[in-house]
Amino acid sequence: GCEHYRRGCLLRAPCCGKLYACRLCHDGAEGHQLDRFRVAEVQCTRCRLLQKAQQRCEGCHNLFGEYYCDICHLFDRDKKQYHCADCGICRIGPKEDFFHCSKCNLCLSLSLRGKHKCIENVSRQDCPICLEDIHTSRVGAHVLPCGHLLHRGYRCPLCMHSALDMTRYWRQLDDEVAQTPMPTEYQNMMVEILCNDCNARSTVQFHLLGMKCKNCESYNTAQDGRCRLTLEEQ
Repeated sequence: GCEHYRRGCLLRAPCCGKLYACRLCHDGAEGHQLDRFRVAEVQCTRCRLLQKAQQRCEGCHNLFGEYYCDICHLFDRDKKQYHCADCGICRIGPKEDFFHCSKCNLCLSLSLRGKHKCIENVSRQDCPICLEDIHTSRVGAHVLPCGHLLHRGYRCPLCMHSALDMTRYWRQLDDEVAQTPMPTEYQNMMVEILCNDCNARSTVQFHLLGMKCKNCESYNTAQDGRCRLTLEEQ
């Protein structure tokens, strides 16, 4: 095997004829990508017999993988994988815990059925943070409340909505703001802000630690206008 998969064979790349443990090892070493669907031959790592792609060696009966997909030519230990015909690739299951959303064009947890915001073909893009292809990535993606997908992070870099329920953190920030008075020259300064979570606009007191939306009480806000003094200071 390799760092990516546990398997007992090497794939013969249909593009260059070289032997690699997996498509990721191939792609990292070559200047082109291995088409997993065109793999026709594998070499047993025990007896070195080159043969057609199959789950067990026809020479020494070495098991190439507890799981084998004859479409993706994926060999690996059993992780409850299943092949999704609509996604076109194998997914980690178990299958009964997931459903394929036809609009998002992605397998999602059953807990999200009817509870997520659909975005057409949402996985057919790179993660906006790590830039890895989301659809074929081995790293699980988080479905954000805004409907976008992300490998990691607390705020969606596409629409700037909070990626998680930040209520507890906002309450902690309330305490920090209350315990951190601003210098005299800023104490009466008001600013216009735009909330990235609810899109409401507010006029609030300026604070370096954060400015809370008056509508939804989120601190995920951005200054949307010039600072101005209160009437008492003008």
